[in-house]
Amino acid sequence: MSNMRGYMGPMRLPFVILTPACVLVGLGTALWSTGKVNGFYFALALIGAIAAHISVNAFNEYFDFKSGLDYRTHRTPFSGGSGTLPEKPALARQALGVALAAILITALIGIYFIWVRGLSILPLGALGVLLIVAYTPWFTKNPVLCLIAPGLAFGPLMVMGTDFVLTGAYSWSSFFASLVPFFLVNDLLLLNQFPDVEADQSVGRRHLPIILGRRVSSLVYGTMLILAYLSIILGVTLGYLPPISLVGLLTLLIALPVMIGVYRSGESTEKLVPYLGLNVIINIATPVLVAIGLFIG
Repeated sequence: MSNMRGYMGPMRLPFVILTPACVLVGLGTALWSTGKVNGFYFALALIGAIAAHISVNAFNEYFDFKSGLDYRTHRTPFSGGSGTLPEKPALARQALGVALAAILITALIGIYFIWVRGLSILPLGALGVLLIVAYTPWFTKNPVLCLIAPGLAFGPLMVMGTDFVLTGAYSWSSFFASLVPFFLVNDLLLLNQFPDVEADQSVGRRHLPIILGRRVSSLVYGTMLILAYLSIILGVTLGYLPPISLVGLLTLLIALPVMIGVYRSGESTEKLVPYLGLNVIINIATPVLVAIGLFIG
């Protein structure tokens, strides 16, 4: 059981649900533009995306344990890692093994798609592998890269990558649709950094809440949240998304109170926790609603 936890804990499986939500958006843009897709290609794209998410989670667990950060982090139900390795340090090798095995699965699927779809998808795949490997040890030390790397992975790379392997071409529809998870997932990681400012700073991280403080970072959070919804509106206005995809705006009913709550409560982890949970709901529900709009549209 201990060995099993060493494999399962670093995967952070409850959080991997975000991946299917984003991949569905790419499926939606492909269906909206072509009317049909290859089910086998979609299954491979989904497996590759899930493996990529598991890999970055496991690498994060491993590197945070090795740096000592896990022993200083204020864990919440939505941030601070799984706690597996601080409790069982001997499982660190299993965590690293999970990360390497998962990234190998993603790479092999990527190579297959290069073979069937051509080299045009290579830039997305190469950037994806770079983000997985470099995020925790290097990108977290640069405030700009730390801010945008999560959104790049779950937005343009995941959405546009799925659309490309299903259609064989890049499209403006997939680009505008990808901006929704781009801004939302950037916000997801940004807000999750609020409880860990002191701990992260102690190991050399340099993200926005450290550089600008929580109050200013809460304004950045609110700005990107608004930009996610404006992306839907702009995509519909320009004709790249169907009007029914505006159903994604329904989560504004949650987002507006969360923006206000984060601004008011950003300095208190205890008060922030409910907004961390609502932020997860926004990140999952909004792409799913946009995808549903694309399926219908």
